[in-house]
Amino acid sequence: MNKVLKAVLSIVLFLAIAGLAYAIVNSIMEPVNFNKQVEARRSVGVQRLKDIRTLQVAYRSVNGKFTADFDSLKTFYETGKMEVVMQIGSNDDSLAVANTEKLKKANRKITPQQMYELYQKGESLVFSIKNSINVKDTLFHNRADFNIDSLKYIPFSGKQMVEMEAVQKQVSGVNVPLFEARMPYRKLLKGLDNQLRINLDAECRAKNSYEGLQVGSISAPNNNAGNWE
Repeated sequence: MNKVLKAVLSIVLFLAIAGLAYAIVNSIMEPVNFNKQVEARRSVGVQRLKDIRTLQVAYRSVNGKFTADFDSLKTFYETGKMEVVMQIGSNDDSLAVANTEKLKKANRKITPQQMYELYQKGESLVFSIKNSINVKDTLFHNRADFNIDSLKYIPFSGKQMVEMEAVQKQVSGVNVPLFEARMPYRKLLKGLDNQLRINLDAECRAKNSYEGLQVGSISAPNNNAGNWE
């Protein structure tokens, strides 16, 4: 065998070994990188579902039911009002407690608003008063990253919609409002390795769990829990 042929065979062998080594490393790192990207996307998806839950719970507190319509949630957020209870004074203040009891005995029909006016004038009192405030000024007001227009979209999916349902269900003879919002992995993980995503879905099915992220349930009350919790 001449020297040229030996050199060619050596190069071919080197390239084959290098290619095999790359394939082995890549086969190990590909699932690792996939899992990292899954966790990053899950984190974003979980936060969005938490925001949907927060808004749905507030919506129910005012309307007595949940909604399956994102436009209704948006309108509620932008123009709706919520009633909150404000505690004025402290029950640990014995003077304020005594003054409040004396005031109520003298005027049994006195309203919290009238008591608040006296409190503003300097009276030491203890009471609760209901106040109506804008939803927008209460929910997410300190979240620079919150965008009501993005709430309905599954992150990384190319603006595919979050799957959301709301129902009234009889539980022990009582009508109970329920909702659920879902982000299937096939949409949340769009663009990642499809076979690895299929494997992830299969793992979820084997555990009898939803193939994606979900908050709430329309099957049975679950305290609006997320399947990541």
